Amino acid sequence: IYALVATPVYQTASILKPAKIKDLDQLNSLGVYSLSPGEALTRVGAALESYEVRFDYFKNNTELFEPVILEGRSLEQNFERINRESFKVLKPDPDPKKANTFSPYVGLQLEYSKQLDGPSIVNGLIRYATDVERERLTQDLRVVIDNKLDTINRRLEVLRAGYNAEKDAKVARLSEKDTLKRLQLQDELEALRLALKTRRENRIMQLDEAITIASSLGIKKPTTPSSMGEGTRVSGSVIKTEVNNQNIPLYFMGTEALEAEKQSLLSRDNDDFTSGRIVEIAQELKLLEHNRQVEILKSRENEDLFLAELAEQYKEISRLKGLKVNMDNLKMVSVDQFAVQPASPIKPKKTMIVAVGVVLGGMLGLFAALLRSAIRKRMQPAQ
Repeated sequence: IYALVATPVYQTASILKPAKIKDLDQLNSLGVYSLSPGEALTRVGAALESYEVRFDYFKNNTELFEPVILEGRSLEQNFERINRESFKVLKPDPDPKKANTFSPYVGLQLEYSKQLDGPSIVNGLIRYATDVERERLTQDLRVVIDNKLDTINRRLEVLRAGYNAEKDAKVARLSEKDTLKRLQLQDELEALRLALKTRRENRIMQLDEAITIASSLGIKKPTTPSSMGEGTRVSGSVIKTEVNNQNIPLYFMGTEALEAEKQSLLSRDNDDFTSGRIVEIAQELKLLEHNRQVEILKSRENEDLFLAELAEQYKEISRLKGLKVNMDNLKMVSVDQFAVQPASPIKPKKTMIVAVGVVLGGMLGLFAALLRSAIRKRMQPAQ
């Protein structure tokens, strides 16, 4: 009777295997994210085991489970019962020697009554889990790219900060060098002018002394010691000239020449024209008024052009922003076996139930017969 009235239970399953390497080549060729076929299969398997993924699929496809949804129970309670009793993820037995290897397959098994369309539920859940994991992969890829862009932007900021610091330091060094040079030239100019002034004053004192001597000797015109003893003689076109290696005292110039030189020295406003070095210092000070290298450094508008490393960084930014992958066409797993409607239920096993029923019934009948026979034998002597 149980074999006839028990509700038949059917079982269907779908088996997934790793995708081919070429199916993930579009993603791996980006150079920013790596996903092996084994890792992709593991991710899909984890999604199939996820309570959240199964519940979301259940909520979005309640029409598939409507025949077994019990009234008076919440959606969560109905799902909890179905999820606990019906679904099972198939995996090979783990090998302790290969703890780091990936599963060669992942499967999803469902036990259901004839009221449900089991294959549609299983195949639909696998598609949904694959889509969920593909979306998560898309988000992971976006996060990785954004993180790389953020890292490059931070590196650019460091490069710019380093460049600005180096430029400011260079401007400071050049400015300090110019300031030091200017101060040194000004000190040299001041010292040189003081020396020229002292030299002029000393010359005036020498002229005063020479004028005094020349006046006392009555020398008005330039003369020589020999000329003073013999007098100056001019015969025809011949002029007698004295040539010797001795310095002739200044007063031999005569008072007229000495007074003239003295007046000239007293009338000077400055002595700059008497030294060629002062002209050179003035020229150098004029050049120091404008440091063209500093002005060019400060006037740069697009300073990124002067950073050699920025070109590679901008190139990488452009590459990352231009990365495009059609994730909808990304094949994460290969379906080795789709879920199909089985030819017969797995429960109840009518043949075994009938056989067990016959054996147990026979044993029970035999026991009853033996018991009845024993009771009769005990009752006969009493009669």
